[in-house]
Amino acid sequence: MVKRNLLFTLSYDGRAYHGYQVQKNALTVAEVFQDAVERVFGARLDVTGCSRTDSGVHAKGFCVLLSTEKAIPCEKAVKALNHYLPRDIAVTACQEVAEGFHPRYSSLGKQYRYCIWNAPYRSPFWEGFAYHYPYPLDVPLLDVQCRDFVGEHDFSAFCSAGSNVEDKIRCIYACSVRREGQLVVFEVTGSGFLYNMVRIMAGTLLDISQGSIPAGSVPEILASRNRKKAGATAPACGLYLQQVYYDLPGWPKLPGTGG
Repeated sequence: MVKRNLLFTLSYDGRAYHGYQVQKNALTVAEVFQDAVERVFGARLDVTGCSRTDSGVHAKGFCVLLSTEKAIPCEKAVKALNHYLPRDIAVTACQEVAEGFHPRYSSLGKQYRYCIWNAPYRSPFWEGFAYHYPYPLDVPLLDVQCRDFVGEHDFSAFCSAGSNVEDKIRCIYACSVRREGQLVVFEVTGSGFLYNMVRIMAGTLLDISQGSIPAGSVPEILASRNRKKAGATAPACGLYLQQVYYDLPGWPKLPGTGG
């Protein structure tokens, strides 16, 4: 039979999981997704994710690839998987892709979103889904400051210790901070991201707003390549993998690249 390569898009609430990647002694999104795949496809198939997400991080557009000889149509596969998945994980799309496609290495870029609940009181509706920051935020200032991330830079200063990646040069295509009522949203699109990079970027912007890091310091921090120069790592609860970009029919275009 002909082997098919199916690319699934997942949305998940990361609160109950120790990230995406399978671990020996902790529940992960990949393990739970594989359980559902086994029920639907009749075998415990290997699944390859587009990235790793840390414990407590959420996703709205996480992509996973599997290969199968089963002739289940994409629409039926989506419905069947959702039947077996828990309510905090959902498959939102399925697309057949060519042999050789890889959800990580075929990616043109990714978009992350960091959500901050900016009010004196916490919100029970955003608890676990946004970082509660009760102090005033100068959103227009932060929107200007974050533009210094745009371009190709060495992001060593924005990478947590423990990363074994040697090449820390990444290109940021678009970056913004906006307010939606009491929610402040930091959104960044780039070629790729280092370990905790977006959370450190968000923490640095919060430190700039607070005054513990001077405004205009982002270029200097980047040039230093020194993690100690950047701000704190913002909590995982506010982070979302929003979108992965591919050169596929019907796929969204990568912002900030003209294509």
